[in-house]
Amino acid sequence: MKPAKWLLSLSAAFLAAPSVSAVVLTEGANHSVELYGSLRMQLESVHPGNSGPWGSYVGLRDAYTRVGLKGEYRFNDDTAVFGQFELPFDTANFRISDPYDQGGAGRDERQRIRIAQIGVRTTVGTLIAGQQWMPYYNAVAAPVDQFSSYYSGFATYTAFRIPDTIAYYSPAVYGFTLSGSYTSAAGNRRSTSRIDDRRMQAALSYVLGDTRLAVGFDDRGDTGLGKDRVYGVSASHQAGPWYFAAKYEIFDTNNHTPGAFSRDGNKAVNLFASYNTGPYTFKAMFAKVQNYGDNIVHLGVDYQYDKNLKFFAEFYREGSTASIVEKRGGLADLTSASQGGRVFLVGLRFDF
Repeated sequence: MKPAKWLLSLSAAFLAAPSVSAVVLTEGANHSVELYGSLRMQLESVHPGNSGPWGSYVGLRDAYTRVGLKGEYRFNDDTAVFGQFELPFDTANFRISDPYDQGGAGRDERQRIRIAQIGVRTTVGTLIAGQQWMPYYNAVAAPVDQFSSYYSGFATYTAFRIPDTIAYYSPAVYGFTLSGSYTSAAGNRRSTSRIDDRRMQAALSYVLGDTRLAVGFDDRGDTGLGKDRVYGVSASHQAGPWYFAAKYEIFDTNNHTPGAFSRDGNKAVNLFASYNTGPYTFKAMFAKVQNYGDNIVHLGVDYQYDKNLKFFAEFYREGSTASIVEKRGGLADLTSASQGGRVFLVGLRFDF
């Protein structure tokens, strides 16, 4: 599926359309319930920038395998209620867990749930409650999060999915869509940010044909130093087989510690492009994310064997540590001493 078409389809994100390879458990004129899953694995050769903490290795890593259940009940063409429950499965460590958030780093338990949400869709907008994809990510960060491996999506300062969240998405009016969310302190504490304070986000998107623009902010909550906010803008465009996207983010905080992740004024700039020809999609991203990967190069190619099975090969390099860790490790295993590194990988994705 072409990136722009996926990004512009908010209805699909809110379960309005059935999955291509989902198993329909029950379906009627007004309701549907589907079981779906996606097996994603990669074989990687990893080389840290500094081999002092841990050396190079070859191993397996999960690339966000998941299985889920989603359903919808339609009262009429304009009003529906829906729900979704999705579990991660770390195929490399063979356990129910997110491969990145495996616990530690301020949280005892690993992330055992990807999505647990319920919502209602009406003519005045969509309201969603629970653990879900966040409005700021959907609007600003998702356009450049297009790779197939574990290393996709790290070149941003925001979090992807957060529990205990209430979010609202307006209907499109002359191409504009407004979204916003509120997350409790308990939910934000269980996110990958590990911040014990409430979190608020807002975003505005504009779509004109195959072009999409977005602006937003992520108020991450008080980390002990007062304000901690990320502001971002993004743009994307589909031109036949070509897809282009760019993102810019900047921190506005009271943190002035040199080298800190959320240091005031830290910036992230991403440039992404892809080209599709037949079953092949070639991808490239160049990014500069201050104090979180710094200079990043990400190259890849996907081969869509059939509608369910995809193979991919990628090269990933980061100048400072953001995502590269020891074998089968995750968030709690990050150490700046490894000084980033590079990864060569091949993998597969099988949707069922």
